[in-house]
Amino acid sequence: MQNHGNNAMKERISCWSDWLREYGPRLLLFARQQARRAEDAEDIFQEALVKLARKVDEGSFVGGQEAWMPFLYTQLRREAIDLGRSNDRRRKREESVVEDELRQGRGEDAWFESAGCEEERRALLETSLKDLPKKFSEVIVMKVWGRRTFAEIGEILDISMNTAASRYRYGIEAMRKRLTGARIRGDL
Repeated sequence: MQNHGNNAMKERISCWSDWLREYGPRLLLFARQQARRAEDAEDIFQEALVKLARKVDEGSFVGGQEAWMPFLYTQLRREAIDLGRSNDRRRKREESVVEDELRQGRGEDAWFESAGCEEERRALLETSLKDLPKKFSEVIVMKVWGRRTFAEIGEILDISMNTAASRYRYGIEAMRKRLTGARIRGDL
């Protein structure tokens, strides 16, 4: 009997692994567009996956595997908003501490992270996406990398299919204009 339970668990793990292998990179890209930093994107991606896995395991998830992507897109947006608010509150607390230290003459040097040169192109594209209004960038990510239809995007974002298509067109045109300068400079 225990062998049957182990086989069922192995099948579930294999199912999750296959699904994550196929859809994980798309979802991570979407998370990067929602989050302020790449590290935050990985955190919110993990949180969203854990919430989905718990719901599926408990049997409280409504819908089958085809409903996982819309659920995760929505959950990633929520997680990014929550994390952003949390980070804002923490930053305000830290800034007040720094101000107090500076008033007392105990300021410390700041440390800065530098991005690796090998990821310049990816970073340039991601920056271009991030510079767009969120309503455009999230539609572009869902359409291009998430392979969602405009109808699905509209449902996920609670907008009409035509609005999703319009945001996609405007966003792509804005990115094209911004990246033309980078291409002329030789950055892309």
